[in-house]
Amino acid sequence: MDIHAAAQDSNVIFLQWTMTMIFRRSPSTPIYGATALILHEDGRIVGQRDYYDLWGDIFNGIPWFKKPYRRFMRKFFG
Repeated sequence: MDIHAAAQDSNVIFLQWTMTMIFRRSPSTPIYGATALILHEDGRIVGQRDYYDLWGDIFNGIPWFKKPYRRFMRKFFG
C-alpha cells in the first residue's frame, strides 16, 4: 500500500492511497482509495471510513470483462 497524501484537521486525518492486489493468474491490479480517520482526544483512532471502487478497479484488470462491465456502468449509472 502506498500513501500519496495525508491531511489533518483537528481530530480528522484524511489519506489518499493506492493498494496493489496480486493475483496468481491475472496481472496485479491497483486499487485507488481514500481513508478518513477520527481520533480520540488522547490520540487513539476511534473511527475509520474507507472509500474505494473495489469492483471497478478489479474488473478493469480482466481483459474479457472490462468492456461489458464499463458498458453496464454507463447504461445504469451514467
